[in-house]
Amino acid sequence: MASPGQGFEPATGDGPAVPATAERAGEVRTAYQGLLQIRRMLGGGTGAAVPAPWERRQMPRAVALALEAAGLPSSAVDAEGRRTRTGYRVAPGPPPGGRVEVTWVGPPGGGAALEEQERLAACAAALEALGWVCLLYRGPRRRRFLEVEPPR
Repeated sequence: MASPGQGFEPATGDGPAVPATAERAGEVRTAYQGLLQIRRMLGGGTGAAVPAPWERRQMPRAVALALEAAGLPSSAVDAEGRRTRTGYRVAPGPPPGGRVEVTWVGPPGGGAALEEQERLAACAAALEALGWVCLLYRGPRRRRFLEVEPPR
């Protein structure tokens, strides 16, 4: 949630649990509508189906906003950094940059690994509908992750 005097921050999965309140839903809706308005303005009123320059410069925020607006749950961590909730996690990709990684994570023993393929497919569908390019990979310990980037 935004602190007084600061802008809206979408849930990336690395912060505290985001409350499921009407206020939060309104903040997400307003931020998402703003993103779509930026696309319309920069796309000549066509509602361009590609990420706008703002999204490309702040990819983790833009991708997290798209996922939260799609109604997908974010993961969360407590004050000590321990996972407390299963959901998506958005993080910058490895250098040289220009990519974001989306993983499906949760508390140890919480079953995130069992549902990651289905849930990452839902994440990819939400992002691809907005013009992002998503590729599914297997990483360390055979865990899946999405690599997300703007179209070239």
